[in-house]
Amino acid sequence: MVRGYPCWPKGTDHGTNRRPGEEARARLAPRRAHHIELFHDGEIVEAICERFGLNAGIDRNVRFWWWRQQIALYRFLGFDYVQVGLDGIWVPVHQQTIEDTAQLKHAGGRTYLNEQTGPIASWEDFEKFPWPDPDAPAATEALEWCCENVPEDMCLIGMCRGHFAEWLTWLMGYESLCFALYDKRDLVDAIAAKLIDIFTRSARRVAAFDRVKVLWASDDMGFKTQPLISPADARAYYLPGHKILADIAHKAGMPYILHACGNLGELMDDLIDDVKIDGKHSFEDTIEDVRQVKGTYGRRIAMLGGMDVDFLCRADEQAIRRRVRQTLEVCQAGGGFVLGSGNSVANYVPVENYLAMMDEAWRCAGG
Repeated sequence: MVRGYPCWPKGTDHGTNRRPGEEARARLAPRRAHHIELFHDGEIVEAICERFGLNAGIDRNVRFWWWRQQIALYRFLGFDYVQVGLDGIWVPVHQQTIEDTAQLKHAGGRTYLNEQTGPIASWEDFEKFPWPDPDAPAATEALEWCCENVPEDMCLIGMCRGHFAEWLTWLMGYESLCFALYDKRDLVDAIAAKLIDIFTRSARRVAAFDRVKVLWASDDMGFKTQPLISPADARAYYLPGHKILADIAHKAGMPYILHACGNLGELMDDLIDDVKIDGKHSFEDTIEDVRQVKGTYGRRIAMLGGMDVDFLCRADEQAIRRRVRQTLEVCQAGGGFVLGSGNSVANYVPVENYLAMMDEAWRCAGG
């Protein structure tokens, strides 16, 4: 069993996606709440580390100091892992920057993607684009350092990217992509194939490290009411890549989990039965409350996160503590749940509210 993920059913057959029956699942509830986050904004990290002295002894002039800080933070918060992937796997996109209005401001402002245009609008753009190289020798330096320095009672979650929907949207611009699906479909095909190549090579390289016990992809595919593009096009351009990455994970003997924002109701059967994801991260109350999902597809895969970010921002401490207790009571029954924010701990989430969530989970475990 992967440390930190007692919710993964021991009897799972990744080749057929068979899972234990209800009787077996009833014995899988973890003894305590486990935690997961896609990420904490740097301002949140700094605020917590400063408050509790977690940076004491960390020299910021030394290489990999940021990873030392991550280890200190995650151990303090009770996490069982540190997530790490390949370096340099990113692409330039069209962004706009405005002043950040959060209490813990991003120093350089808050950036938004341009939804009208992206850096690839033609075949000439495609050919000239600076595609990242997952096989670059330096890409594994942080991963190698973490393998050597993360404590033995923690594991690594391998961030294999898997931004099939996101990068396709960002590289063309959402509006331009919608038009291109009609009149430049060959260009969309080429970009999608390129992304499969990049993320397949990335996943294979990350999965080869023994201390990596889970592969995690992040790919926002929808908005409040539906997927970003038609389900048929999503099946053509998003899901095949995720199926390849899930297969890489399963052949390496590890789960494949997916962070995906948006209303994916029309795609969940595909993601579970065809792609064969083992867990879904990202839950927003206006789309689906994780406590209700427990009784639907939550019986088939693990649910990760679940504490709505808007709720974490607006609720008072007692409301947050009540919801943590309710969520754990409903979602931990039978296993298959790891607690965290519904998306990520953004810099506009009050630090006190986030710490209240973590503290209540600890108290629920009888700490």
